[in-house]
Amino acid sequence: MKIGILSRKKELYSTRRLVEAAEERGHSVRVIDPLRCYMNISARRPSIHYKGEPLDGFDAIIPRIGASVTFYGTAVVRQFEMMGVYCLNESQAITRARDKLRSLQLLSREGIGLPVTGFGHAPDDKQDLMTLIGKPPFVLKLLEGTQGKGVVLTETVKAAESVIDAFRNLDAYFLVQEFISEASNSDIRCFVVGDKVIASMMRTAREGEFRSNLHRGGKARPVEISEEECAVALRSAEIMGLNVAGVDLIRGKNGPLVLEVNSSPGLEGIEKSTTKNVAGQIIEFIEQHAAPGKTMTKGGRA
Repeated sequence: MKIGILSRKKELYSTRRLVEAAEERGHSVRVIDPLRCYMNISARRPSIHYKGEPLDGFDAIIPRIGASVTFYGTAVVRQFEMMGVYCLNESQAITRARDKLRSLQLLSREGIGLPVTGFGHAPDDKQDLMTLIGKPPFVLKLLEGTQGKGVVLTETVKAAESVIDAFRNLDAYFLVQEFISEASNSDIRCFVVGDKVIASMMRTAREGEFRSNLHRGGKARPVEISEEECAVALRSAEIMGLNVAGVDLIRGKNGPLVLEVNSSPGLEGIEKSTTKNVAGQIIEFIEQHAAPGKTMTKGGRA
């Protein structure tokens, strides 16, 4: 097979591992910077060019679209879809998952457990917004933040009001969530490929920090998940329409609560903590499912 990986940098661990796994299985692989692609949007012969040459003949595309290039990156994925190329995660699913508010609303509609969440931009009554959530501490999140950026823990109502005022001055949209103390500053990343959770790790924040992101010094270890946690992770990925996803959840007192569904989950933390060949299983999934013209949005929801 001829496989294209949409990635800004071929040196990134995840990109490098996918290349290695594909080549080990006898495939031809090319890493493509999505921002350097340009497109001919035509009803008869849609095409993509890259460095002066057409990109054609691909059997499958693996999108590794960073949050900062979501708009253009998904446009490139959509163009490949128009050309009939199989895309591991499709453009609409990536866009759906990348929008934190939209994804939470879709998960809520389907009955997935979530931390109690409020949404605001310039609320007339900040006190009432926080009353919807409960008692402090509160977690405030910018909708555009990634890897723990733009996430603040506030211990009091007054502190939360100050952060809300700061977000308003930035003209930013934000979420206010309850803080799940019983999770002990830990969350679980469930790595979904197709209809299986192929690996899972628990991430725990470093001392003095509540954000468990590995980029912020969090520690990871393999963890066994329950049947309920597995079912929630699989259902969440399905709702987003993702074939490959990193579903982040925490263990609440009444069951698992989903924090986020990631459409481009990193491979380094999960592979190193679990010693599983996650990249190889992704390539195996592509081998089993890629076919010309097999492009339709999964999940059937907006």
